[in-house]
Amino acid sequence: MFPYKTSLKLNKNLKESLYLQLANQFILLIREGNLPPGTKLVGSRTLADLLQVHRKTVVACYEELLLQGWVESIPKKGTFVNKSLPLIQKVTLTNTTKTSKRKNSGFNFYENNCLPEKNTEKREGVMYINDGTSDTRLTPTKEIARIYRKIASKKSVHAFLDYNSTHGNVKLREVLALYLNNSRGLKINKENILITRGSQMGVWLSSQLLLKESDIIVVGETNYSSADITFQYQKAQIKRVSVDENGLVIDQIEKLCKKQPIKAVYVTSHHHHPTTVTLSAERRIHLLNLAQKHNFAIIEDDYDYDFNYNHAPILPLASHDSSENVIYIGSVCKTVAPVFRVGYLVASEDFVNEAAKLRSYVDRQGDALLELTFAEFIKSGDLDRHIRKLMKIYLQRRDLFCKLLKNELGDYFQFEVPKGGMAIWVQLNKQYSWSEVAKEARKHQLEIGEWQRYDLANKKHNAIRIGFASYNDEEIKLLIEKLKQTFKSIKKSAY
Repeated sequence: MFPYKTSLKLNKNLKESLYLQLANQFILLIREGNLPPGTKLVGSRTLADLLQVHRKTVVACYEELLLQGWVESIPKKGTFVNKSLPLIQKVTLTNTTKTSKRKNSGFNFYENNCLPEKNTEKREGVMYINDGTSDTRLTPTKEIARIYRKIASKKSVHAFLDYNSTHGNVKLREVLALYLNNSRGLKINKENILITRGSQMGVWLSSQLLLKESDIIVVGETNYSSADITFQYQKAQIKRVSVDENGLVIDQIEKLCKKQPIKAVYVTSHHHHPTTVTLSAERRIHLLNLAQKHNFAIIEDDYDYDFNYNHAPILPLASHDSSENVIYIGSVCKTVAPVFRVGYLVASEDFVNEAAKLRSYVDRQGDALLELTFAEFIKSGDLDRHIRKLMKIYLQRRDLFCKLLKNELGDYFQFEVPKGGMAIWVQLNKQYSWSEVAKEARKHQLEIGEWQRYDLANKKHNAIRIGFASYNDEEIKLLIEKLKQTFKSIKKSAY
């Protein structure tokens, strides 16, 4: 019998719930091969007696493992480690340029056709659909301002007004290392962190260091369009694999590896962008094994880790990475407000140092005072309190949005209620096109946005991503009403 009593240790003094402590320890035991696929777990009553905890704690732990895909429950037989999990391996757009003369310049410069112009101007009275942004009205500006003023008023503040480390403020890196270790299961120190101005800088730096012309990077058939453009800018070859309800289809990546060397895989594992699906536990291990075997990098863009409504956040790939193949990227921009350009790139020390060297020639350093502010904001627990507040509000908004979308527009849209994040993946009835919907919606003071960017592989899936978090209840009702008016107008013009 497996020594559960000596292998599992619970600490009631930690902030983390006992059932999550237990679940994370089970995941570690499974990953390390101590509980191989097919192993039957001890019954909940027996384990509760062994660990001297309430049976409900063990039941909640098993339910969490089941939700994350680590175990399977077989009626009348018990709970088993998922047989589908692979065994852990224990071994060490083409960029085009042209010369053009602009009306307002007296010289020639290079224009890059793969970089689209972004129109950020908004018209008064028009409602804009976004792809999942936070509600800036909920930003804890008072708390942030209070911390900023406190830091700026110190006599020692002058030391931070000069040039400092290109890696980012050392205190923020130390605080982030502790925070990410505790909340996301990473095993890092400050030397593994580079502070960036948002996650997009992390993606850009990674692509600069990993990709040269014709190098292969693998992405999903549906993918975050800004990441695609970043890789195209490097003249890399983008190879696409399918995305289903369990995330990227890793078997297709394995087939690619057998045919030709690949340099990297880009993945939004927690909530795939744009479809919102989660990469399953089985596929996570499979991808990590492939990266280790074929020596490619995994760029893990964990853009909205904090927002989960059905279960606790699934630990990122980086928490299971034992061979330093994962570059983990995140930010506080999505959680707090886009204006606070504070992000991070987490990787091996040598990669972080090289990224810091490169960063110093495009952005000498970040905003030290803002970084110190966020170090205190995180350390004091203000960030966690803010996240808990948002979770309740966004959950309510998700439910309202999905309810109205189904009840009022069910004839036009198909969708699955997302388990987390700030957006819904919505498929339009095939008898309509987004081009006609966007054109008609504009007449009703509604802007659909760049719907084309959701079909990068030209699969004609007729789906886009619609954010719900940034709208309050009245705005959600107004958005649904504008969509209803749009489709009524389209139906009238068809007759």
